[in-house]
Amino acid sequence: MPTRRRAVLILAVLAALAGLSIALALSVGSIAVPLADVLATLFGGGGGVAGDVVLNLRLPRALGGFACGALLALAGALLQVLLRNPLADPYVLGISGGAGVGAMLAILFGLTAAGVNGLAFVGALASMLLVFGLAHGEGGWTQTRLLLTGVIVAAGCGAVVALILSIAPEQKLHGMLFWLMGDLAQGGDPLLPMIALVAVLGVALPFARELNLLARGADTAQTLGVAVGRLRSGVYLTASLATAIVVTYAGSIGFIGLIVPHLVRLALGNDQRLLLPASALAGGSLLVVADTLARTVVAPQQLPVGVLTALIGVPVFLYLLARAPLARR
Repeated sequence: MPTRRRAVLILAVLAALAGLSIALALSVGSIAVPLADVLATLFGGGGGVAGDVVLNLRLPRALGGFACGALLALAGALLQVLLRNPLADPYVLGISGGAGVGAMLAILFGLTAAGVNGLAFVGALASMLLVFGLAHGEGGWTQTRLLLTGVIVAAGCGAVVALILSIAPEQKLHGMLFWLMGDLAQGGDPLLPMIALVAVLGVALPFARELNLLARGADTAQTLGVAVGRLRSGVYLTASLATAIVVTYAGSIGFIGLIVPHLVRLALGNDQRLLLPASALAGGSLLVVADTLARTVVAPQQLPVGVLTALIGVPVFLYLLARAPLARR
């Protein structure tokens, strides 16, 4: 457990990195904008083409990316506590699969971007309710039952997505694949994920003490006065809705919800009062940096941001997996 001063310092560093990642995203691109001009534009002293690029194109994308990355990291941290499984991530319970089915059907039938987002959100909610309903048995649900139900539902959704891809016209396959690999360019107005981020933090942080007890085991938490059933349901619904909003906004972006909570845990320990806000800052920064790379590495062509997060996440995960103490957390 870090000292209070060290914890504050780490949070301050993460906040500074978040600001730096957004500034980098606003400055770098096919039209380079010096940081001084970026600041002038943000505070009302800039204009012209560079100002339009910063305000109308890069700023919404950067804010949306930061909110999505933060939501994924928060959802991952919450699900790892809920399932007491270090391999849990926001997509392990089939939310992404349900959204993928909805989005692929919308693209297949030629709906607009609003229709794609709407059906993706409906699919995510349907998958969430299906998993939550099926995971209940006569004696309630357990972590194992919830995890297995989510994996099976995700596998079924994956099969449906593969079927749709196999029958889709060739001219629609590119858009489908980009959606499945994650693409912040399709997001648009970042207001919804930003509101969701504030709401998830507002809901989760007051229950950080209870989450700390739940991480020790359901029996221990219940003995110490935690309403385990209600807390589990609230964590599941909060993490699932956060994931559904991200998938609707940006498609499937992997590894952030899996990797970021582990990295933060190495620095701060497992106190949810620190872990949750730190994960949000680190996850948002990571996705903004990955998206900046995705649109600049092979410019003017843009890569799906999910490809970059996977390329970053795989070696980091393998490193974490090799740490024996981490596997026992």
